[in-house]
Amino acid sequence: MTTATASVKTMQDLLALEGVEIKVPKVDDVLEGRVLSVGKNEVYIDIEGYGLGVVRGRELYDESVRLSSLKIGDPVVASVVEPENKEGNIELSFRQAGQERVWQTLIGRMQTREVIKTKIMEANKGGLIVEVNGVIGFLPVSQLSSEHYPRVEEGDKTKILEVLKSYVGNQFDVQIITADPRDEKLIVSEKAVGEDELRGKISKLTIGMNVEGEVSGIVDFGIFLKFGQGLEGLVHISELAWSRIEHPKDLYKVGQKVQAQVISIDKDRISLSIKRLQPDPWVESIKKYQVGQIVKGKVSKVMPFGAFVELDPEIFGLVHSVELSNEEVKDTNDILKVGEEREFKIISIEPQEHRLGLSLRAVTNPVPPAEPEKQS
Repeated sequence: MTTATASVKTMQDLLALEGVEIKVPKVDDVLEGRVLSVGKNEVYIDIEGYGLGVVRGRELYDESVRLSSLKIGDPVVASVVEPENKEGNIELSFRQAGQERVWQTLIGRMQTREVIKTKIMEANKGGLIVEVNGVIGFLPVSQLSSEHYPRVEEGDKTKILEVLKSYVGNQFDVQIITADPRDEKLIVSEKAVGEDELRGKISKLTIGMNVEGEVSGIVDFGIFLKFGQGLEGLVHISELAWSRIEHPKDLYKVGQKVQAQVISIDKDRISLSIKRLQPDPWVESIKKYQVGQIVKGKVSKVMPFGAFVELDPEIFGLVHSVELSNEEVKDTNDILKVGEEREFKIISIEPQEHRLGLSLRAVTNPVPPAEPEKQS
């Protein structure tokens, strides 16, 4: 304690002094001081520039401060609970200061992008519960690495939760991506670990490059393919084959080795194509068809907007609902049935888009040619 404040006991005493710069603490301020006395349930602290502080009761206990080990003169850090109590002293807390230090540590670890090993404590449908420096945090599903990301058919939430629960008790390497002490929000990411290395690998890829890999996951919208040194890409269902596919599992299985072509790179998302490594059968098959031609086809699928018709194994056409009849059609099933063979008229061909338009009404209810105008 300084000479000028040696006999000062309260804030009022400080305010009465002349020539002394008075600092007024605020709630939650973290102050440094030295221990003046250690009692059974309270500790008095000399805080230079502020006056006398006291820590007592539940505010004494913090994992980094042991009451039994405190000695007079020890430097300590405490946070302000009340700027002035009824005795004129500053009410302080070791416990809150400890929390403040923890969050400052977490913020520092976030800023340095430190890789932290953490244990998975619990799982819910959104992700995994973790603990870092005594603070409970959250690892969202979207922040899992490709190795741990749950890929289940049709995104079944129950199956996703089963996969997440299997990780409880495991140790994951993560990085902190959000550390907000005000809202006590701690969010970590597993996929952020090694992100720079991953981007370096991705930077070596080029559009059109052919790769060989192994099917690592199958979902209703495509398959995931692992290739190279820890890279993974998605082959969308539309890029699996030139023919129409009901579900990727009909063609592929996990562990199967396949070749694919890189068709798109968006940050860390790699899109691949298998069908582009194969000749397009549509290009040759469509040559035998032309607009205006009457063809026989088999109805393969009925939809609210019309029906798909197979002309041959490579060529499918669409009969839109407006081309089913001259009358209003409320239900496609009233006109066409799956497996039924009918004659249709080709009304459009778009080779680049693999589209072929058909008309049923042009065959069943053809519009008669207009009569020539009579000469007067």
